[in-house]
Amino acid sequence: MQRWAAELLTIFWRVHDPTTLNRQDADVGTQYRSVIFYHNEEQKAIAEKSKQEADASGLWANPIVTEISPIDAFYLAEAYHQNYYRLNPNQPYCRAVIDPKIQKFRNTFRGK
Repeated sequence: MQRWAAELLTIFWRVHDPTTLNRQDADVGTQYRSVIFYHNEEQKAIAEKSKQEADASGLWANPIVTEISPIDAFYLAEAYHQNYYRLNPNQPYCRAVIDPKIQKFRNTFRGK
């Protein structure tokens, strides 16, 4: 596995909860699902292997439900969603949802 992919997937598995289906904190719906999109079979295999390893690691009490799906299209977010956290750090969503994830990332990966 390419090193950057392994590092990115390690962060992915640890910073969010991949065991909740169609949910991110208080937000519910398929748009909040945990998913890894891939472009080719190599990326798919890397994602599937990483998911199996994360599931077997015991990090999460419940099974991982993250989807691994081919990417069909990429849509750029609306302008008001671009750099949202950087431009709106004091908004309630940023403070309640994003700040804890950033802190978890910093605590988990400090010194790496």
